[in-house]
Amino acid sequence: MLLGVLHNTSHSVNRESVEVAKLPDDFIPTDMHWLLGRGTGSGGGSTKSSSSDTLLISSSDGRFVILNKSARVERNISAHSLAISSGRWSPDGAGLLTASEDGIIKIWSRSGMLRSTVVQSDEAIRYARWSPNSTAIVFCQGGFISIKPLAANSKITRWRAHDGLVLCLSWSSQTDLIASGGEDFRYKIWDSQGANIFTSSLEEYAITSIDYNPEKDVFVVGSFNSLKLCNESGWSHGSTRFNSPSIGSIYGASWSPDGTQIACGSSTGSLIVGHIVEKQLRSRNLKATTKGRKSVLLQDISNSTSDVLEFPDRVINFALGYGHLIVVTSNQIQIFNEKYVNTPTIIEGRNDVRALEVCKKYFMVLDSSSIWIYNYTGRLHLSPRYQGSQAQIPLLTTKCISLGLDVLAIRENADTAVVHTFDLIPGASRQYEPHTIRAKTQVAEISACKAGNTDDQFIVFLDGNRELYITPSRNLSQKSEIYKIGTQVTSVKWASETNILVGLHDTCFSIWYCPGEGASDPTIIALTTITIDSAELGKNITIESFEDAIISFCSSGALLSINVNIYCEILHRTLMDGQWQQGLKICRLAQSTILWATLAAIATKKNQLSISEEAYSAALQVDKVSYLHYIKDLPPSSAEQMAENSLMLGRLIEAETILVHGKRFHEAILLCLRMHNWRRALEIAEKNAVDVDIVIEQRRKYLEALGKPEFDELFLKISKKTESEIDKNIYV
Repeated sequence: MLLGVLHNTSHSVNRESVEVAKLPDDFIPTDMHWLLGRGTGSGGGSTKSSSSDTLLISSSDGRFVILNKSARVERNISAHSLAISSGRWSPDGAGLLTASEDGIIKIWSRSGMLRSTVVQSDEAIRYARWSPNSTAIVFCQGGFISIKPLAANSKITRWRAHDGLVLCLSWSSQTDLIASGGEDFRYKIWDSQGANIFTSSLEEYAITSIDYNPEKDVFVVGSFNSLKLCNESGWSHGSTRFNSPSIGSIYGASWSPDGTQIACGSSTGSLIVGHIVEKQLRSRNLKATTKGRKSVLLQDISNSTSDVLEFPDRVINFALGYGHLIVVTSNQIQIFNEKYVNTPTIIEGRNDVRALEVCKKYFMVLDSSSIWIYNYTGRLHLSPRYQGSQAQIPLLTTKCISLGLDVLAIRENADTAVVHTFDLIPGASRQYEPHTIRAKTQVAEISACKAGNTDDQFIVFLDGNRELYITPSRNLSQKSEIYKIGTQVTSVKWASETNILVGLHDTCFSIWYCPGEGASDPTIIALTTITIDSAELGKNITIESFEDAIISFCSSGALLSINVNIYCEILHRTLMDGQWQQGLKICRLAQSTILWATLAAIATKKNQLSISEEAYSAALQVDKVSYLHYIKDLPPSSAEQMAENSLMLGRLIEAETILVHGKRFHEAILLCLRMHNWRRALEIAEKNAVDVDIVIEQRRKYLEALGKPEFDELFLKISKKTESEIDKNIYV
């Protein structure tokens, strides 16, 4: 996990300041915000544009000015009657807000035209910030924090946050959490509903500045003569104190766009520039640590060797996994193989990388305008595009995009209930035409599995209510099969080599040993899921890694390792290779219900009926054993047998699709009738001109048994059509 340290470079004699603009003598700045490289695109989105660098400066007399990149004042607007405490560009670059001591918050267009007054009160507003998606504003008055959604007729959420004045706020674009600091010498973390997530211990002085990193899971806390780097959960990575000479209270802090450097201003006029070092990543026998701005230490624990890798430019990001180290500098991407550290593969021209993720076959690079999928030889495999991607990619975060073994999943920003999946198998049509998955509610986080065969890969996602859903990354039908497998889940992570999933709750964590194949059957999910109390691990734990059979949690900077069932790990690897008899031997040896249920679900999906029968029997699933006897009497490997097999797993859409693709229309209609899916049965019958009379007759008997008249418009239309044809025949 990160071990961040900030270095003070404010007193270097080699640093010089250059005057870029001359403001009026009576203009006393109170806040400033630089909008870097974002221009307004179609549909209200944002696109990369080097000519759009714009500086917003607010003053103590209620004015604000907008300067272009040439330092020319484009707008000088009198906005408030008292001092402006906060002036901020929106994250999408389409507008700006001003908050004042007169208790008013206004929203302005990019050109400085007043759009609306969103808050009017009698109490001074100390601080205001945009939400990550530009749909709400958080601000503080006295000891209270308020959130004002910008939707029409929306209400303000307000809560008491600190005992004294709230002095600073920051809203994270990565986690949607809000951090605050106050006169009570504490900093706190809140969710977007106002629930307290973390409260720090008493600091020595009041917290005067706080700012989330735009690209990483850290934030910085400023106080009198001190600067602290904290994890998104609240605990501290490290701190730097400035006692000689004294710099006073740190009133402003701002991260660089790539999240590697920070600039801070203090009450004595000092400027502090820092960068993160001692960031550590671990993967099996390898450990990588940033030792400076341009160096990374790579250690191989298995043979006690180490190499210091020096780079000509500043290290922006790096990732470690699957025997490779990927290092991104300000101009290059370098790929190191653990066996050939001295001869890296170099990719030129990538200078604004925001996120990096490694998987078994590929690694993903996200910059401000594109997504790039490379293999480990440095060859570009795919640069996906989807409708609206040009405007949405600059707003993507690591929780909105996930790289799997053979799939890339991206959550839509314009409609957060939509997830696009790109097939990474060479030659696949979905490389350029993504499959769209539509959830019922807004998706907060997605994660694609890192292992499996071609047809055994899955995507999980968390919605806004912290409920966990899973869906296959490939579907035989256009309609996605989405199943809920967990509730009150805060974060999830797939194992690196198997389809085992771990998820965190508030006071415990769960391990799903068969989340994919067993998702459609609540009984299988219950048998293959265990929940363990995490109180002994501490509060606010995070999942650091899940490699092989070891889960590493991080709690207040300490790494804690938990072993999963090693037999289940071995069973998954065995079944991925198709070694069914070996899988049976493992289950007979371990005699665990979890293993038997896992084997049963996977064997049933693969149509290994004899093995699934023994597994269900050992797991005491008598009803499924009885149903398997019926399935085994059907013609082997026929469409009917495979459909009944899918039906036993609860995959109704899959069962119907198998029959339709096999041109077994009569059986598909009967299946729909068994499920009382009347409209679908009629649709198949009419489309293929078979068994329409059977569907109508079964519908009639069904309604007669219920004692109800026909109410479905589709069937009423069919009945009228049939009656008119009968009348016509009689007339003839």
